[in-house]
Amino acid sequence: MKKLFIVFGTRPEAIKMCPLIKELQKHPQQFKVTVCVTGQHREMLEQVLEVFDVQPDFDLGIMKQGQTLFDITSEVLQKIKPIMKEEAPDLVLVHGDTTTTFAAALSAYYLQIPVAHVEAGLRTYDIYSPFPEEFNRQAVSIVAAFNFAPTQMAKDNLLHEGKKKETIYVTGNTAIDALRYTVKKNYHSPIFDELMTWVGTNKLIVITAHRRENLGTPMYHMFKAIKRIIDQHDNLRAIYPIHLNPKVQRVAKEVFGDDDRIRLIEPLEVIDFHNLLARSYLILTDSGGIQEEAPSLGKPVLVMRTTTERPEGVKAGTLRLVGTSEATIYQNFEELLTNKQQYQAMAQAKNPYGDGHASEKIYHILAKKLLK
Repeated sequence: MKKLFIVFGTRPEAIKMCPLIKELQKHPQQFKVTVCVTGQHREMLEQVLEVFDVQPDFDLGIMKQGQTLFDITSEVLQKIKPIMKEEAPDLVLVHGDTTTTFAAALSAYYLQIPVAHVEAGLRTYDIYSPFPEEFNRQAVSIVAAFNFAPTQMAKDNLLHEGKKKETIYVTGNTAIDALRYTVKKNYHSPIFDELMTWVGTNKLIVITAHRRENLGTPMYHMFKAIKRIIDQHDNLRAIYPIHLNPKVQRVAKEVFGDDDRIRLIEPLEVIDFHNLLARSYLILTDSGGIQEEAPSLGKPVLVMRTTTERPEGVKAGTLRLVGTSEATIYQNFEELLTNKQQYQAMAQAKNPYGDGHASEKIYHILAKKLLK
């Protein structure tokens, strides 16, 4: 038996790591799975854990009001060290690009424990966009012994950087695995049903926005473009599960607050949110994970960022990178509402992020490599 130590701290990480945890836990004779959450997010993290019925073995509880990147990094390093030393795992698994991921991988490196990086190889090659995620993912790649790349393009990035070919495996993205657990054809819950009643026969637009680099003026431009379109089309209703960051909430309430066709709501549990995406007509986001999830659901996505580490979606035609200019967002949003041919081309484009079985592939790779 090999000991696997899985670390994550945010809602997006949890959504993508829980399917892998469930898969690995099916094989207790081969792997002892220990789950450590840092609590970089709190309420939003716990919602996901409940949906997937994952019970952490350790909770570092680092979240505090007004926390900075310095706080997150130092707290994780200090609190995870004694746990890793005591558990002495054979492998530490981290996901993606959060500060939790960077700090946990650095801790494992200091203790000379091998690291497996799930969702490896995503790149913009602009160290400040997205910030700090681009640095985090590049830094983790330096120490990773296993690189589970979601696509061939991600693998090519790693090879270009000099990573050994035998450490890289193309598995697809575990985000698609999560949708197999959450999206249901006849889904119902009190909040979901209430929202669908409010939308009625209108087209549903889903908005998410929270990136650090978009705070301030860029976010004002993003939201003003969306409001202009919503106000000009009577058959649209927009729902924005608003991020808990006070800076995001302040801008959203200032721009959207008095618009009766735009609903600002609390962050949804993952199962409600995924089913909301599945019922949507179009999605506007600066999130990373939604760029992977929406193509599986046949939903066009306007990515309100100047760069994306998921160019496969742009190349496949499921995503359109529109930046944060009010004029550009307005133009592209209007085009997809009025040009059925362009809308259908995006909605029917092939999802480049896998078949929903990435977790099984990762399990088989670890079993083959670790259980010799």
